[in-house]
Amino acid sequence: MSRIGKKPIPLPNGVTVDIKDNVITVKGPKGELVKSFPEGITAKTENNEIVVERPSDEKKYRAYHGLTRSLIANMVVGVTEGYEISLQIVGVGFQGEVRSNKRILFSLGYSHQILMDAPEGIEFSVARDIIKVTGIDKQKVGEVAAQIRKLRKPEPYKGKGIRYVGEQIQRKAGKTAGA
Repeated sequence: MSRIGKKPIPLPNGVTVDIKDNVITVKGPKGELVKSFPEGITAKTENNEIVVERPSDEKKYRAYHGLTRSLIANMVVGVTEGYEISLQIVGVGFQGEVRSNKRILFSLGYSHQILMDAPEGIEFSVARDIIKVTGIDKQKVGEVAAQIRKLRKPEPYKGKGIRYVGEQIQRKAGKTAGA
C-alpha cells in the first residue's frame, strides 16, 4: 500500500469538496480549483477528511494512488493558504517593474525590454530585486516562475541573471592572463 496514498487529507474549516465522476472541485477562502483524476482511483469524504483508494495492486494504480492524493492535498493547501515562489534579479541595471498585478516589465541587459502577462490566477509583486509569484495552483505558480527564470538564466562567471531565492549558482573561474 502506498504510504502517501493511504494518508487521509484533513479538510480545514471553510473548505468544501465536491467529487463527481473522477472530477474533484475544492472551494476555499482563496478560490476554487477543479481537477480530474485517473479512472479506477476513487476519492470520498469521511469525517471531514478526504480518503483516496485504489481498486487493486496493479502497477499503474499504485503509481496513480500517491499522485492523486498529493494533487488533492496541494489543491486544499492552495485554496486555504496559496503558494508563493520568490525569484531574485542579480546584475547591474537588471530590474523588474510591475504594471498592475497582471503584467511585469523586465530590463535584463538585452537590447529590448520584455513584457510578461500573468496567466489567470497568478499575481506578481516586485520589491527591489525580488519578484514574488503568487497563486492558488501549485503547478501554475511553479511553471510561471520557471518561465521568468528562463528569460535570463544565471550565468556561471559573474552570476548575473534571474535565480530562485536561496539557489546556489556553481561559479566558474574566468580566463587568466597568460604568463
